[in-house]
Amino acid sequence: MLRRPTAPTIWARRPWVCTQCQARYSSVAPGSNLRAGNNNNTINKKTKLPDSPARTRFAPSPTGYLHLGSLRTALFNYLLAKRTGGQFLLRIEDTDQKRTIPDAEQRLYDDLRWAGLHWDEGPVVGGPYGPYRQSERTAIYRSHAQELIENGHAYRCFCSADRLDAFARHRSQAGLPAGYDRKCGEVSAEESEERAAKGEAHVVRLKVEGYPMFNDLVYGKTGQNRSPNKLDLIERVYDDPILIKSDGHPTYHLANVVDDHLMKITHVIRGTEWMPSTPMHVALYNAFKWTPPQFGHVPLLVDKSGQKLSKRNADIDLSFFKDTQGVFAATLVNFAALLGWSHTQKSDIFNLEELEQLFNLKITRGNTVVAFEKLWFLQKAHAQRFASTDGPEFTEMVTKVSEEVEKTYPAAQLNPLLQSRSLQTYIAPLLRADAKSYTNAADFTTRNSTFFTQSLNRSPYTPSSTTNTIPLTSLHTASLALTLVPPAHWTLETHRANITAYDGTTPDDSSPTDTLTPEESTKAQKAADKAFKKELYHYLRWALSAGAPGPGIPETMAILGREETVRRVQEAKELTAHLVPGPTRRVKQGVESLGEDRSWMGSLAPSSGSS
Repeated sequence: MLRRPTAPTIWARRPWVCTQCQARYSSVAPGSNLRAGNNNNTINKKTKLPDSPARTRFAPSPTGYLHLGSLRTALFNYLLAKRTGGQFLLRIEDTDQKRTIPDAEQRLYDDLRWAGLHWDEGPVVGGPYGPYRQSERTAIYRSHAQELIENGHAYRCFCSADRLDAFARHRSQAGLPAGYDRKCGEVSAEESEERAAKGEAHVVRLKVEGYPMFNDLVYGKTGQNRSPNKLDLIERVYDDPILIKSDGHPTYHLANVVDDHLMKITHVIRGTEWMPSTPMHVALYNAFKWTPPQFGHVPLLVDKSGQKLSKRNADIDLSFFKDTQGVFAATLVNFAALLGWSHTQKSDIFNLEELEQLFNLKITRGNTVVAFEKLWFLQKAHAQRFASTDGPEFTEMVTKVSEEVEKTYPAAQLNPLLQSRSLQTYIAPLLRADAKSYTNAADFTTRNSTFFTQSLNRSPYTPSSTTNTIPLTSLHTASLALTLVPPAHWTLETHRANITAYDGTTPDDSSPTDTLTPEESTKAQKAADKAFKKELYHYLRWALSAGAPGPGIPETMAILGREETVRRVQEAKELTAHLVPGPTRRVKQGVESLGEDRSWMGSLAPSSGSS
C-alpha cells in the first residue's frame, strides 16, 4: 500500500541561501508597493501586478531544446518574479524517459544562463523544496495519489488495454467524445487494496464530476462547461484522467500540480496550448483542498500566414539564433519580451535589467504574429548600445568580427592596412562607426570588405545626379587637400572639421553675383556649398570605399589611416583623369610632390606669408 510520508515542518526554517550563487533572490523593485510576507496574490488593476512577491517557475522537459516560444515562457515567469521581488524556480520535468535527449538538460541550463535568466532555486543551485528534477520525486507523487484514493477522490483502474481500446472504438464509431465508464470506480476499497498488493497491473484515476471554471490573468473567466450528449445520459462516461500510470510513474498533470503546490508557486505563466488542461489541474487542487496558483496563458506564436511556428520557419532551438545567426542574447530576450506583451514606453529597445523594472501582466489575447524583421531592427539597436559603452558585449563583437576577418582574409593582405595596429584595434573604431548596420560578424565583414583589402573593385565614376555641375577638378582638389593633414593630427575630429570648413571656392571662381542682393547671394552660396559637399561625399565614397555603404567619410579616413587614404585618393584621381577636359598634369604618388603652387588647395591654402 502506498503511504504518504510525513512532511517535515518547513515554516520555521531560516531563509535558504545558495552557496554557489549567493541566492540570486530579487529585491523588491524600486517604487513598488509590495508588502513582504503578504500571501494575498490579488492583482493590482493599475499595474496589472500581484500585490505580493510572486514565486514563478519554468518547468521544461529535456525531450527537446529551448526554442523561441519556451524562451518567452521562461522570460515572462522570470520577469514577473523579478518585478515583484519574488523568486524564479527551474524544475526539470523528466518523467518521459523514453523521449529524453541526453544533452538536452545541460543545454537548457546553458541557454538560460546565456539569456541571463538565472534561477533562484532549482537544479545546480539547490533550494529548500527540492529535488527539482521530477524523476527524483516519484515517491512524493505516489504518496499524494494514495492520499486521493483514501479520501475518495481517486481510484485504481484495473481495466486492460484491450477493454479500453474496444470502449474507445465504440465511442468513436458512435460519433461521441472519448471517456471512461468508471467500471473500476465500483471496486470496493478492500478489493482494490488486495488486487494492488498482489501486483495486478493498474493505473490511478482522478474521480471527476465536472471541471470548474477558473479566472485566467489574461483571458478572464474561462473553463470547460460541456453539456452531455444524449447518448451520454444512457451510457454515462466520465472524464477521469490518469494520475499514476501502470509503470508507477506519474502523469504530467499530477506531477505538475503536486510540485507547484509543494514548491509554493503563486503564479503560473504558460502558453495557451495548456488552457484545456487547466480545469483538470484546478480540479486536482480542489481534490487536495489546496489553493491553486493564479494562471495566465500567453498567446500562441504564429507566422505571417497564421500558422504555428515550426522548424521550417525558425522556431527551432536557441543555437540557431545565437550560433548560426549571431543574435545577441539581449536582442533575443528583447524580441521575445515583445511577443504578446504591451508597454507604454516610447521605445521598444530594452535590456534585461530594464525589462525587470517595466514588466507587467498586460498580455495581449489572441495569436501573436512573429515578424523577424523586428529581430534585426533590435539587433542593430543593441549593437549601437554596445558600441557606445565599450563594455564586455562590445569586446565580444570586436572579437567575433576579428575572427571572421582572419578566416576570410590572409595576413599578407591585412598587414599593409593595419600598419602596426592590431586587428582588434583596427576593427573597434570600424564597429563604432557602423554599428547601426550590424547584424552579425559575417555580414558585417562582408559589408565592410573594402576595409580589409587594398584591391577595390570600383565601377566607372559617375556623378551623383545628371544635373551635377561640380567640375571633377574641384573634387580632385578637395580630396587631395583633405589628405594634407599630418600623421600626428590624423583624427576623426580633424577630418570632420576640415570637411565642414571646406567651402569649395577656388580663386578663379567667377560666379555672377553682381545682380543678387546680399541675402540672395548668401542663400546662393549656401546652396552651392551644399551641392558641392554632397558631390564631394559621393566622390570620396567612390574613391575610398568603391561606393559601398558604410561609415561616414571622416570615420573612413580615420580608420584607414593617412597612408592608405592618400593612396586611394591618388588612385581615384588617376582613374578619373581622362574625364577631365583639356590637358592634365600627372601627379606623382603622394601629396608631398605637389610643389610650391598651392592655389589648388582652395580654402585650405595657407595665406600669404604663412609658413
